[in-house]
Amino acid sequence: MTDTFHDVRAAILAATPQAETFPYGAGEALTPERLAALRAAPHLQDVLAEMRAEAHRAQTEPIPTLPFSAFYRFEAEGTRREYEAPYFARRGRLLGLVLTAVVDETDEPLPALADLLWAICDEYTWAVPATIPVGVAANVASHREPWEVVDLFAAETAHALAETLYLLGGRLNPWLHYRVRAEIERRVFRPLFHDPVHFGWESVTNNWAAVCAGSVGMAALLLERDRERLAGMTDRVLRAMGSFLSGFGADGGCAEGIGYWIYGFGYFTYFAEMLRAYTGGALDLLHGDKVRQIAGFPAAADLSDNRYVPFSDSFADRLGRTAVPTGLLCRLAARTGQPTPRMTQVPSFHFDACYRWGHVTRNLLWSDPARFNQPLPDQTTYFPDLAWTVARRLLGARDAAESLSFAAKGGHNGESHNHNDLGHFVLHIGGESLLADLGAGVYTRQYFREERYRHLHPSSEGHSVPVIAGHGQAPGREHAARVLAHQEGADGATLALDLTPAYAVPSLQRCHRIFTWTVDTAARTARLDLADEFAFASPPASLAEVFISLRPPAIADGLITWQGDHGAVTLHYGAGEWRPCVDAIPTHDHASRPQTVYRLSLERHTPGTTETARFTFTCELQPAGERQQEGAAVS
Repeated sequence: MTDTFHDVRAAILAATPQAETFPYGAGEALTPERLAALRAAPHLQDVLAEMRAEAHRAQTEPIPTLPFSAFYRFEAEGTRREYEAPYFARRGRLLGLVLTAVVDETDEPLPALADLLWAICDEYTWAVPATIPVGVAANVASHREPWEVVDLFAAETAHALAETLYLLGGRLNPWLHYRVRAEIERRVFRPLFHDPVHFGWESVTNNWAAVCAGSVGMAALLLERDRERLAGMTDRVLRAMGSFLSGFGADGGCAEGIGYWIYGFGYFTYFAEMLRAYTGGALDLLHGDKVRQIAGFPAAADLSDNRYVPFSDSFADRLGRTAVPTGLLCRLAARTGQPTPRMTQVPSFHFDACYRWGHVTRNLLWSDPARFNQPLPDQTTYFPDLAWTVARRLLGARDAAESLSFAAKGGHNGESHNHNDLGHFVLHIGGESLLADLGAGVYTRQYFREERYRHLHPSSEGHSVPVIAGHGQAPGREHAARVLAHQEGADGATLALDLTPAYAVPSLQRCHRIFTWTVDTAARTARLDLADEFAFASPPASLAEVFISLRPPAIADGLITWQGDHGAVTLHYGAGEWRPCVDAIPTHDHASRPQTVYRLSLERHTPGTTETARFTFTCELQPAGERQQEGAAVS
């Protein structure tokens, strides 16, 4: 992104937006013929039915309330759901009502929509309590009032309302246009564009920069008629987008995980396509090698059939799957030529609990069924900037149940949405991570503050890494892994890491971890050889190797087995050298669903000043006739 303000201003002033391209791109004008085609499209029938059901609910049930008691709960107890559940329910109803009115060409939803728009305009702040200063005193001392905080959700609300006005035009009462525009100006445009004090997200290198900037940028393109002002607004948005892109290395990998790739790069893409449509291609952000590499991340990080590498604050359903918006994937494939993960259907209207306008609308408009059901090829990818190795093999029918996949990571412990997990790894066998990553925990105030690493999910203790002298890994950018070697081959991969800086243990002189992954496709097996080399100035009080699973391990003499629905992993270790101990830890996943984590600890008998721990994991797929019912034993 090298466009100067001169270039941006020239492109905005010269733009002649065309109805057939703006705002969604060429061929996406919502003509009667296009709307009839959407209504008849076989691949959209399920999501359209859910859309209409949501619109019906919005017309027959009261608008969810946002009382002070829910607003205050975050400050009092640190929990978010009490306020955010009704807040996002309102956004879901907005989507249902608007899209039903537009796609079905009916005015039936408009009375309920008018009341909902008015209620959203009445909200004390479009931000959520978790993203404004905590407590009255902190807000008084803040540079901005709560209703002037432009966070992810205020920005997304501005975009959703702006697109609502654009799509429905004169079908809405003029008072609604007047009020919605005024609220967007008061709550978003003026705090952001008229204040020389920048918001913190404008210079961060994570998803916040893209989501906030992209949402506000789209609202500006849809609403602002003063071209000079729009040029300045766009320039400021583009600077934030530059910050976002700088958070990626040349390898295009997303340290925040697939969920935040969807969020951040999704809104980058939605804004990029609207800006390209507005300027007739003069400003096109979806070009260049780096953007192309970022677009290819999902296909490279897919372990089996939409079960992605789960590092960092990732989140998935009970079977480990993450729904990536098909509209986003199809548009990126068309624009960049990058492969996509396997797509079988458009995600549910309810796939995103926050009901983000950008995802659902573009799923309807951009999903191309011609790109569905394309096989996911075998692939081994090394991300040098992330220090991730991802090796995927899909055998037989090439579905999830036939997968032998492995992933391991280096990096540093100051990454966005960081977990203290250097040297952590996943064994993904038969469509299930039997040696697992827990992904994100429940988001609370404490989870994102000083207590973060007391929570199992982001802590070192919740990952398959050594515990040295009773210490897990320490947080912070200085606690980093160094790649000693990596190699990719047709039948596997090797990754060697120096983890010494990850531990704040004064006596530790060396901690090296070496992974050697080999797949035997004919035998339908794989093998991971894991070697940990330690050196100490004096013998440590204790040394333990930890392995994390959502399956209970079966322990025998020198053997430990994790049995899945479609395969198994068996750990071979020296029974005379290590003492096994299993903790069954009750917790909750990111969606607050109960979860039991099985933490296997192998404790070294009387560790010395030098130790080499060698473990072999044998991974086997079960014949189809012996498979368990999928998900039966997952807690």
